[in-house]
Amino acid sequence: MTTSRPTSTQYSIALRVSLKNVPGVLGQLTTTIGEAGGNIFAIEGFVAKGPTLEREIVVNCADEAHQDRVVAAVRDLDSVDLIDWWDRTFAMHDGGKIEVLPLCPVGDRDDLSMAYSPGVARISSAIAKDALRADDLTIRKNTVAIVSDGSAVLGLGDIGPKAAMPVMEGKALLFKEFAGVDAFPICLEVSSPEEIVETVIRLAPTFGGVNLEDIAAPGAFFVEEELKKHLDIPVFHDDQHGTAVVTLAGLRNALKIVGKEMEDISVVLSGVGAAGVAIGKILLGAGVGHLVGVDRSGAVYDGREDLNSSKQWFAENTNQRGLQGSLSSVMAGADVFLGVSAPGVLSVAAVESMASDPIVFAMANPDPEITPEEVEGIVRVMATGRSDYPNQINNVLAFPGIFRGALDARATDITENMKLAAADAIAAALPESELSETNIVPSVFDRSVSIAVAEAVATAAIADNITR
Repeated sequence: MTTSRPTSTQYSIALRVSLKNVPGVLGQLTTTIGEAGGNIFAIEGFVAKGPTLEREIVVNCADEAHQDRVVAAVRDLDSVDLIDWWDRTFAMHDGGKIEVLPLCPVGDRDDLSMAYSPGVARISSAIAKDALRADDLTIRKNTVAIVSDGSAVLGLGDIGPKAAMPVMEGKALLFKEFAGVDAFPICLEVSSPEEIVETVIRLAPTFGGVNLEDIAAPGAFFVEEELKKHLDIPVFHDDQHGTAVVTLAGLRNALKIVGKEMEDISVVLSGVGAAGVAIGKILLGAGVGHLVGVDRSGAVYDGREDLNSSKQWFAENTNQRGLQGSLSSVMAGADVFLGVSAPGVLSVAAVESMASDPIVFAMANPDPEITPEEVEGIVRVMATGRSDYPNQINNVLAFPGIFRGALDARATDITENMKLAAADAIAAALPESELSETNIVPSVFDRSVSIAVAEAVATAAIADNITR
């Protein structure tokens, strides 16, 4: 029995099996896994000696129910004993994904006297005389707080702070892996955005920066604005600004492919929440020609009576043509569609009404506003938020380098100029000789990207005169 859904490593399982050492048994096992729809990812190397052999086989599945079917099929084999099996994604998260490690040895009394009492009192006294020395003499130099209340986690919604922890741990892992930044999850049990602000202000002396994550709009706007007012360290809501930075980077390179200029294009943006407003701001800063946002009620325009404060700002600064109506009605003649909204909201007919060489970034996760298969041959450049399609708009290209640069420059804020610099650095990290319709952003595994972003961000921070 096969499965209609594609298999993926996120649903991979490891099977520990004991095989009888007779001809055909291994083939029977692999055939059974294949007939159950499993995709064998790896088999531990072995030499068949003795009457039996134990080996581990990794199988990609489509979902948890599919995992159970594969396991049941293997368990039913007479010539194979299933010793154990486990979900590899859950195993990766067992005990968490990060830990705290010392940076100096404590091997004798001399080490102890410097690292702790009595020598540490000298360090505390120095900081008491000059608070800025904490930026050099404590973990503030390289440590970011990843703050969430768990109210808008991925596509899961309001799942609470404990359930948000694996995501924040993953973020910390990426900070360290791609930019050498130490980051720590701070998942808060709160009942209002005001409580987030109060708590982070009290925690701020410990950290050199604050990365806000998975906080529901419109509270996310309030939290970021208030923390920027009260703190002298960078505050960055990655769901908003990380998405905006990478979107602009990808768009810059996509425009090179179609031979259009930023100031000449017309853009339709589906979704005017946290990410949408941030994308709007960075596009305006980049000099976009015309931008109209669309939410569940249709086009956002100045004079619509149901707008909250963030959407009102958006209305006042975009849609100079005063377009009204549904998403489909404002798509005609548009050069670019950017989606940070919901699955399936964009029709093929609406894409067909766009200008020549249309660019579509359908970034809703896990299911995009329209799939690449639906518009193949219609769209010139297509991007999504998914890793299983070309041109993934992935925040990993932005936030590690942005914070690396901000920390290195001892920035007190992250400005629009710094975000624009980050976007330009990401776009430039992909040589023009390698640009194509299916390759508009560099690989997230290209370690040179975060270095280039950090340098550009630090330079922009100095130019903006916001360094301590």
